Amino acid sequence: MSAAPSRFSRLLAMVPYFLARPGIKVSAAAAELGVSEAQLTKDLEQLFVCGLPGYGGGDLIDIQFWDGYVTVGFTAGMDRPLKLTGTEASVLLVALRMLLDAGGALDADAVRRAMAKLEDAVGSSSRAVVADPASGVSEPASSSTVRRAVTDRRALRMTYYTPSRDEVTERTVDPIRVQVVDGHTYLDAWCRESDGRRLFRFDRIQAAEVLDEPSSPPAEAAATPVAMPAQNEALPVAVIEIDPGERWVLEYYAAEPETDPADHPDLPIRARITYASPEWLARLLQGFGGRVRLVSDDDQAQKVLAAMAASTAAARDRYSNDG
Repeated sequence: MSAAPSRFSRLLAMVPYFLARPGIKVSAAAAELGVSEAQLTKDLEQLFVCGLPGYGGGDLIDIQFWDGYVTVGFTAGMDRPLKLTGTEASVLLVALRMLLDAGGALDADAVRRAMAKLEDAVGSSSRAVVADPASGVSEPASSSTVRRAVTDRRALRMTYYTPSRDEVTERTVDPIRVQVVDGHTYLDAWCRESDGRRLFRFDRIQAAEVLDEPSSPPAEAAATPVAMPAQNEALPVAVIEIDPGERWVLEYYAAEPETDPADHPDLPIRARITYASPEWLARLLQGFGGRVRLVSDDDQAQKVLAAMAASTAAARDRYSNDG
């Protein structure tokens, strides 16, 4: 059920509402507006003393309702519902597009419907502001499951991938809220396995199940803002070089670029990446076929190179045996 509009919003819409329904009964209007007759009477009394600057007899809204029926005599210019300007509509459409691109933060279908209604309301002039809202892939089922757990305040069981450790784990969490940070959507939740508050990125949640038990994070944890997860200082760090077409690696694996990627968009960029084991980084680099390369030349880097050589040799042996 949608929330009732505020009194201010209701008052702004009331004059055009009654102007379109001359002589409507107070009781019928109260039912349509979703308020009690006593509240509607208070609203009408408030409107009676509103109007144009000067606030004389001919400047105030003239609305009669004493006999139980509502009639508008003078609108003071409020004869049409408020309408967004083209600029206001464009800003709102862009904001909705950003929410849609963030993925997971809101019901994607609901956002698309809102965009379509807004575009229809303001006309074709704003349609070029955003891409077709019906385009794009549908969101993973896990995203809607996570949102439902947050809305219903239920505990959640999920399968989660941690790139820096190349690890998939099963977690049971008590959801707190959903938040968007730097274009990514995160579940802010109390993790029972870690016994601490964590942020889980939506696109790394591989599966999710709402449990038949309430979400019950510690009260002091739920009341405190959570910081973005920091890199584990105990893990080794390597310097890699990334080709322009693979710059998404920076974001997905939380690699820290040595220079601003925007300075030279067509050139490779060096970055520092935290990894759990030489074998994991070796698999990552080999998967890119040379488009992401190891630059470090220390003892840890030699272990990664050794792991890459061992992997290549094992693959060669398998190929030879199959042949």
